[in-house]
Amino acid sequence: MSDLTLEEFEPTAALVAVDDAEEKSATDLAPVFDVPVNISAVLGKAHMSVAQLLKLGQGSILELDRKVGEAIDIYVNNRLVARGEVVIVDEHLGVTMTEIIKDGDQGL
Repeated sequence: MSDLTLEEFEPTAALVAVDDAEEKSATDLAPVFDVPVNISAVLGKAHMSVAQLLKLGQGSILELDRKVGEAIDIYVNNRLVARGEVVIVDEHLGVTMTEIIKDGDQGL
């Protein structure tokens, strides 16, 4: 799986303007290109007591709250931004985004 590079953004590509008064381009985002973000792809969640956790060992099965084939949640800095599917890319696990979550449409 390859890392995303800045060259994948065309400098003249139009971005959605907040006030539509002036058109923005990808070069306007240049100051934030190097800001690190934490990205998490969550397959599912499980709740258990500390006693149950301590009983887990190699080969234990942990049942998650998702079904096979159900979309996974993609978080950026602990904020739900998308849903996607697990894929295999050159023997590595990856995630393909299938749905972008807009503000107020998170349905947590």
